[in-house]
Amino acid sequence: MSSSVIELRGVGKRFGEVCAVEDASLAIARGEIFGLIGHNGAGKTTLFRLMLGLAPPTAGTIEIQGKRVDGAAFREVRRQIGYLPENVVLWDNLTGLETLRFFAGLKGADRAQCDELLDRVGLRAAAQRKVHGYSKGMRQRLGLAQALLGRPALLFLDEPTAGLDPQSRREFYVLLAELRGRGVTMMLTSHVLAEMQERVDRLAIMRNGRIAAVGTLAGLRDGIDLRLRADIRVRPGAAPTVQSALAAAGFPPAEPQDGAVRIVCLRREKMALLGALAPLMADLEDVQLREPSLEDIFLGHAASEPPRVQP
Repeated sequence: MSSSVIELRGVGKRFGEVCAVEDASLAIARGEIFGLIGHNGAGKTTLFRLMLGLAPPTAGTIEIQGKRVDGAAFREVRRQIGYLPENVVLWDNLTGLETLRFFAGLKGADRAQCDELLDRVGLRAAAQRKVHGYSKGMRQRLGLAQALLGRPALLFLDEPTAGLDPQSRREFYVLLAELRGRGVTMMLTSHVLAEMQERVDRLAIMRNGRIAAVGTLAGLRDGIDLRLRADIRVRPGAAPTVQSALAAAGFPPAEPQDGAVRIVCLRREKMALLGALAPLMADLEDVQLREPSLEDIFLGHAASEPPRVQP
């Protein structure tokens, strides 16, 4: 029996002549925060809908907690799933509390949770206000509270931080960390790659309906030939000495800098670069290393078709 909570094998989805998802295979463990990234139209939302059983795949199989999403037994599994869609649609004439109580009734969840969840997402003061007076960020937080009804074991979050201010985004990821501590499995998409890269356990990059790469951030960095940047601030008058020494070690400066030396090299050369800097410490004031970001990795995969990185 597979230990994965979510398992996709060769999943595909076509809409007439359009192939939205092709040969997607994934295995996601219990308690994992898994990120799904890709350009608009890459197939992320379609893949979410397939995993939720909202649309049938045209190829392959999907199992969640050991139950096929196209089987009768999945109905019970669905009660353990929370879903926040990319575009939250709510009833404007209901209050925030009435909205949550309505969804609690649909899910068969305890309505006593509603006040607690409104407080958790920062909407207690707006609980009795009509939703038509909510800002986009408030609607998003109400949608998140809806997804958390019934204390789900799995969460699917499609662009969950859209419309949230920086403080609310930070609180959102604090909440995700708490949920992971309880063993909740989460899958989320976001176009804000910088905020995802340190907060997910693993990632999948989708490109034109296919999963181009899967792995940890470190694994994805190693799987594509990206470069890091070292900005070296030197003591007054020491730049020529430092530049010459680094060039002799095989690290010529990339471009002239005012009072600094910049080196661009492959990630696998990082330790050699640091070794070349060690004898020069008396001439240095600071060294800053910039590793390839998740955005760099995504754009690197978008520009090429590298081999898939294994989890």
